[in-house]
Amino acid sequence: MSVVSHKSVVKKSNVIKAPFGDKVLYVTSNVILGLFSIIVLLPLINVVASSFSSARAVNFGEVLFWPVEASVEGYKLAFSYRNFWRCFLNSVGYTVGGTLINISITMICAYPLARKTLPFRGVIMGAMMFSTMFGGGLIPTYLLNKSLGLVNNPLVLILPGAMSVHNMIIARTFIDGIPHELEEAAHIDGCSDFKFFFHCVIPLSKTVMAVLCLYYAVGHWNSYFQAFIYLTDELTWPLQMILRAVLNSASVSTAAVGANQEDMLNNQSMMDLMRYAMIVVSSVPILIVYPWVKKYFMKGVMIGSVKG
Repeated sequence: MSVVSHKSVVKKSNVIKAPFGDKVLYVTSNVILGLFSIIVLLPLINVVASSFSSARAVNFGEVLFWPVEASVEGYKLAFSYRNFWRCFLNSVGYTVGGTLINISITMICAYPLARKTLPFRGVIMGAMMFSTMFGGGLIPTYLLNKSLGLVNNPLVLILPGAMSVHNMIIARTFIDGIPHELEEAAHIDGCSDFKFFFHCVIPLSKTVMAVLCLYYAVGHWNSYFQAFIYLTDELTWPLQMILRAVLNSASVSTAAVGANQEDMLNNQSMMDLMRYAMIVVSSVPILIVYPWVKKYFMKGVMIGSVKG
């Protein structure tokens, strides 16, 4: 009994109680973050609920956070919209292909810049940092892309932004944290720089690569301005351009002459319903991808936060 009581005393003595000020800070932070989460989630929940409601309920503002007169009519309209599936597949192709090119160039560029023995390392980094501070503007950029034959070319959504300097610096910081003794041991065993990069650096950099892939993928999926400026062929549009066309389209069709007020109201209601459905469809793919990289994302966002 004395041994058991002694152990319980030791366990109790090892428990460290947080100061009262820290408890207040934790509670306050959780309350504030909870309120911000609610502020962000409520509009999203309303959009999802509206997309699964009837056109009449949406038009009369009866939907809050739960579907009213549940219906999938909005999704039927969205899926049957002209070139919807073609543009959806375009977005998938731009996102997957663009992300692969982005992460490949980023890692290939970050590895040599992480090595202190690289000649003119400071000059190269200075030139890259300079490019992030100054830009030529829209018109010179358009003329440059036109001279390169990228106008009305799907590659214009991938090649001009093939690497982000900011993301490259994140990757370089991570690679710089890999022990140099590992590289020395690999070279002693006869490993070349090429093999060391692919067999050691890449496997050890899965965390930062997952985070950067998420950054690049979200950017490609949500991008529409580049397509709006450079792509005139609707068959090459990404999904965001179709969504923009629907959101900016006329609320009431004027093609039918003499349409009565009830028909106009129905057109308005169906258009609103289709908008909600398209917003959900365009957001779901990224929401599905995020949980797969969450475990890497939580660790990767802290890269470079601790110095020394």
